[in-house]
Amino acid sequence: MKKELVHTAQERYSDAGDTALFGKPTQSMKAQWNVPDNRPLADFAPTIILKAKDFATEITIFNAREHKMNTEAAISSEHITNNQAVRKTLLERGIRPENLPPAEDVKKVERRLASEAKKALKKPDVLDE
Repeated sequence: MKKELVHTAQERYSDAGDTALFGKPTQSMKAQWNVPDNRPLADFAPTIILKAKDFATEITIFNAREHKMNTEAAISSEHITNNQAVRKTLLERGIRPENLPPAEDVKKVERRLASEAKKALKKPDVLDE
């Protein structure tokens, strides 16, 4: 039961953070990028968005510990503020998160790399002597 509560809280933080970062809810970005409902938005996010989200989350973790935040409301508010600050920085640098195209589906990339590795093992390159 506790794991379900934690997971639900994490989803709420993530959704609120996405809304602050993209200026629209997670579901809107999923629809825009054609992300299946059962897949995370991050699986289709460009690297700059992954880094932006990670940076905002790390600031939240740091400040939550530093300021001994122990309520969901305080941590959520901090997370939203940090995502808004990261969005502001991106916008100032000419990057509008909600207008970026999606990256290639991470699952497709994983399958392609696994396939290429398998092929490489079957036909290794010969070293020139």
